Amino acid sequence: MSNAQPRHPVTPALALAASLCLGSLAEAETFESRHHNYEVESVADGLEYPWGLAFLPNGDILVTEKPGRLRILRAGQLLDEPVSGVPEVAYGGQGGLLDIILHPEFKQNRLLFLSYAHDDAGGRTTRVARARYQNGALSDVEVIFEALPRSNTTRHFAGRMAFDRDGYLYVPVGDRGDKPRAQDLGDDAGGVHRITVDGKPAPGNPFFDRNGANATFFTYGNRNIQGMTTHPQTGEIWSHEHGPRGGDEVNVIRAGTNYGWPEITYGIGYSGLPITDKTQAPGMAQPLHYWDPSIAPSGLAIYDGEMFPDWQGDLFVGALKFQKVVRLRVNEREQVEEEEDLLTEMDARIREVKVGPDGALWLLTDDSDGQVLRITTAGSP
Repeated sequence: MSNAQPRHPVTPALALAASLCLGSLAEAETFESRHHNYEVESVADGLEYPWGLAFLPNGDILVTEKPGRLRILRAGQLLDEPVSGVPEVAYGGQGGLLDIILHPEFKQNRLLFLSYAHDDAGGRTTRVARARYQNGALSDVEVIFEALPRSNTTRHFAGRMAFDRDGYLYVPVGDRGDKPRAQDLGDDAGGVHRITVDGKPAPGNPFFDRNGANATFFTYGNRNIQGMTTHPQTGEIWSHEHGPRGGDEVNVIRAGTNYGWPEITYGIGYSGLPITDKTQAPGMAQPLHYWDPSIAPSGLAIYDGEMFPDWQGDLFVGALKFQKVVRLRVNEREQVEEEEDLLTEMDARIREVKVGPDGALWLLTDDSDGQVLRITTAGSP
């Protein structure tokens, strides 16, 4: 994994965009880690519970705010006017406007995808809408995925998204707080769905021909995935998800896999009572890594930039509960051989982690006055 190649080469245009962003940064704080000393700079603040971000080819950054706004960060300045045309979202509890991801050919077609909670007379659910973005506005907005059945809870919408190398979109849906739903292949909750950009089941999905199973399912037995990314070297989809009290997991998302929730888990219920006495069972996958106690993970990146050569291939996981970023080094046997906590001094709930086009790590903090943070090597421009 140490030989991963950069996914985002730093072109002159991207370097210029990065330099423009730096114009309004606050004074950086310097921190130490095992492999790199690094600085953390605040690029922007004043965001209301930011959740996801996407880097545009022109250097702009789009940031979702959970209450339902899509904001533009341009040259280090957060524009007052939000993007128009965002679909109506159900804001409350864990729901709202969630992730944003660009089509792999965004530069040509201007398409992006938003995940969000939606409410109607039947209850709330996770939706994905496709839209065309141009000049601060969305057009041709179309719902391409809706998890059914709906329910009246405001929990476990999941919503992180990733594209694989074949251009198929992975959409996780949480168990919606109703544990048995995660083992029911006729119920969209509690699994990862793989779809085309038009919302159809992706060809080759593992349950396509199984009676009673929804054809969009790729995996099941997933509690509430809050981090998802495409591995820059292997092309596989990696994720992490919230456990209950303990049992947060890192997994590689592989076709047809049952990840076990709630039949097996390393966590216990919030009440302190056990959910199950099993941590393993035939036909159910073990996590690549788990945390006990829970760190409440959110956001996931696998580093593939040039700014931090000694972090190549490492996983970076945001944590809400313990207010930090966790760095994991995973070997070729998919075993964690090194774990390090970063940013423990900052007292900030980390909602999202991304590798930027400039090779920096970009973070969102989960707060009513949320920030966009940028991690660079100490002394870098």
